[in-house]
Formats: sequence, C-alpha cells, structure tokens
Amino acid sequence: MTDRPMSNRIPSPDFSYAGRTLRAERLPLPDVAAEIGTPFYCYSLAGLTRSYRALEAALAGLAGLPATICYALKANSNQAVIAAFAQLGAGADVVSGGELRRALAAGIPADRIVFSGVGKTRDEIALALRSGIRQINVESEAELDLISAAATEAGVTARVSLRINPDVDARTHDKISTGRKQDKFGIAIGRTLPAYARAADLPNLTPAGLAMHIGSQLLDVAPYRAAFGRLAEQVRALRAAGHEVTSLDLGGGVGITYRDEAPPRFEDYAAVVRETVGGLGCELVFEPGRSLVGNAGILVARVLYVKDGGIRPIAVVDAAMNDLARPAMYDAYHAIVPVTQPQNSPDWVEMDVVGPICESGDTFAVARRLPPLVPGDLVAFGSAGAYGSVMSSAYNSRPPAPEVLVSGARLAVVRARQTVDDLIRQESVPDWLGSA
Repeated sequence: MTDRPMSNRIPSPDFSYAGRTLRAERLPLPDVAAEIGTPFYCYSLAGLTRSYRALEAALAGLAGLPATICYALKANSNQAVIAAFAQLGAGADVVSGGELRRALAAGIPADRIVFSGVGKTRDEIALALRSGIRQINVESEAELDLISAAATEAGVTARVSLRINPDVDARTHDKISTGRKQDKFGIAIGRTLPAYARAADLPNLTPAGLAMHIGSQLLDVAPYRAAFGRLAEQVRALRAAGHEVTSLDLGGGVGITYRDEAPPRFEDYAAVVRETVGGLGCELVFEPGRSLVGNAGILVARVLYVKDGGIRPIAVVDAAMNDLARPAMYDAYHAIVPVTQPQNSPDWVEMDVVGPICESGDTFAVARRLPPLVPGDLVAFGSAGAYGSVMSSAYNSRPPAPEVLVSGARLAVVRARQTVDDLIRQESVPDWLGSA
C-alpha cells in the first residue's frame, strides 16, 4: 500500500475523521452534503474561536500596551463569521464602503472599525465619518485633502492614521506583497514627516498615528522586525518634530499551514512587536484575516467524472474556479481529501483534480496523490476559510456555492444557494432592444 502523503491533509482539528467519515466538529459531512447539496463551504465556529483566542492571549502579553484586534473582512465577509468575531470582542478592518456596512450590520462597534484601502471614494469617506469609526488609514497625500474636505462639510473631525510603505519585502507571493517601494499601498516612508505635518495643518483632521501592512501569508517574523523597526524610527522622528503619535496600526499577514508550512506562532509575532515598538507607549491595532479564518473553513465538492487523461486520471468535480479562485490566481495549494475514506486501503494514485469551467486554469491540483476516486465521491478542500467564498463569482453562469456554519452538532446555512434564475433577475433587457 502507498502511504497517505502527510501534506495532503486538512490542517485543522475541527475537520477530522471519525471512523472513515470526515466530520465538521461533530457533524458528518455526508449528512451535510445530503441536506445542502454540493459544492458548499463549511465553517467551524470552534475553529474561528480558537484562532481568535490564541491571538488574543499572545497579545495580552504586551503588558501596558492596549491592543485592538480588527478582523480583516476581506478574508471572509460572511455576516455569521463577522458576528462570531464581534461576539468575541473583535473590531474590523474594512477596505470598502460595502465592508464597512457589513461590519456594522454584524454588530462590530463603529469605534472599533478602521478603514484602509488605496482608492476610497468621497461617498465611502462620508459614510465612514457619519458612522463615527475609529480611524481612517490614509494611503496617499491626496487622500488627506479629500478627507479634510468631507469632514469639514460634515462638521466633524476625522481621526486619521497615515499608512506608511516601509519598502520591506515580505517574502511572500508577489500578488499579496504590499510593503515594497513600488507596491500601490501606503505613503512612501520618506514622505512620513511632511505628510503628517500636512495632516496636522488641514482643517477637521486629527492625525493619531501611523499604520503599516506589508503583505499576507508571511512565514517568517524577520520582515516584521524590519518593517516595525522602520515604523518606530518614524514615530521617534515625528515626536522629535513636535507631533503627537498615540496609535500604531501594525496590519496583519501572519501565515497559515496549507501544506507543510510552519508559520510563526502568535507568541513569536507578539515578541517582535514588543521588541520593536513596545517602548513607544502607543495604542496598538492589529488586522488579522487569514490567520483567523483560513483553517476554520473547507469547501466540499462531489466527483462528477473520472476520465483517462493519457498521462494520469483526471477527476472532474462540481466545484470550480468561480467557487475557489486561489489555485487559478496564485497556483495555490489546498489539501484535497476524500470525505469517506476507502474501506480497503487501496494504493494511492496520482491524478489531476479539475472543475467544469471552460478554462484550463480551472485546475485545483496536478499529479496529486489520492485514493482512487469514482463518480459520486465527496472530496473536501482544506484551508478554504480565507479568500474562498469571498472571492467567488458567477462565471459560466454558475451560482456561487452556499456557506454553512457548524457548532458542535448544530448546522446553519449562513448564505443560501442561489439559482440561475436569481442571477438572471439581476439583469434586464431594454425596451428599445425589442422582444426575442
């Protein structure tokens, strides 16, 4: 028998086998599939809670430094997921007016919301000011003028923090690195002092501090040490110039295990924070996303066909790149496991796992070692809680997969399955085009 590859496993205790059957907490996934249909996303409330409490405990060691955890909605903006974090005490990091409205609707207090993003519109800024959020993270000097004008018009004072680009390579995937000189995010670090001085001079603005986020899925604390060290230098320079700096937003980006990665422990991350900015006496804001939700979710699909690919078998499943875009966008790895393990321990074989969309990029895995699959088998894609459903689309007129939340033996559909009729109803044919 060929041993099961250790890397092809779901890296979460919340999705484990009881006998031969994969469960979400205490719920057998075949039962969920029978009730919901496939494909579907499944989230574990225990997983969400465990990751949040672990980060909270690590940051509690920053004695004397008030820390606010603002969950980054871009990782997963389902209302139930946001509400779960709200009940745990989280704030929110939002990057659009839509995410701001989602955060408020799910129960995040406005004074625990920070608004980041390089392209905020005047309407989004006005919404943030009306809502009374904690702060707006400013990503360009031109944005300062727009916020000042909107705040003056609204008769309020906007609390802002300048997001600084430290020119530090996060050593992560090129498409999710955000802290290098030519990346589109933040104000160049050499402009910190004049930009802060301008913020202090503009009407109806109160600069509170600095912000930084250098990328996602970081597997080493060294880039944090470099970036936070540069941020501390800027704080000292601003204070030497007579400016008040009371708050630091350190972003997020701690990685998770998809395959066999060994990401930093939250305690190691907190130690770097203490070492680099712990002596500045600033309030601290953190913006975790993937590290809180990534391994708390899976995507379940059903095998439609197994065909001869000439070189190796090809398993066609009913999930596709419109449901889970990361493999097509980033060549990302997701564990793929059978929901029901074979009874006779057959030899594992190399096969490709693909979706039904008319794109060669609609491929989840190439030459992945799996037990032989047959039509009707259920498979689960691991580490799908972050940047999964939230990035889905209706490409090929495929309605996005529904989402469910599990707690123990309880199941709730937290986003219902759409139909093609739902998609069509969003569109219209103009009268002047004539009837078919």
